[in-house]
Amino acid sequence: MKWQGRSKRTYTGAKIKAARGKRKYELGRESADTHIDDTKRKNISTTGGNRKVRLLQCNVANVTDSQGKSQQSAIENVIDNVANEHYVRRNILTKGSVVKTALGNARITSRPGQDGVVNAVLLE
Repeated sequence: MKWQGRSKRTYTGAKIKAARGKRKYELGRESADTHIDDTKRKNISTTGGNRKVRLLQCNVANVTDSQGKSQQSAIENVIDNVANEHYVRRNILTKGSVVKTALGNARITSRPGQDGVVNAVLLE
């Protein structure tokens, strides 16, 4: 299990004596690592009865051009990813990654693992 609570060490390396244990709201989850394939989603229930839609794999993007016109386009492959250079060869889609589509190169503006959709803006 991932845990997103406070570290047991200070920034200098000294050990902090725990005043309490771990809490349910400090739990984390594994990243979605959305990659290119036929679309597959997963619903995640979150705190307060809300839900997130995890996009596990996707092969289409909603691409918007400079005039504001949007249309769906097939994703061919990932060209660049500033989050992690290894995501390029694994074809993982994250916010900020540049993908090659049928309309041209586009930068992803949504968060596929959180929003459940791939929105992108066409690069000129």
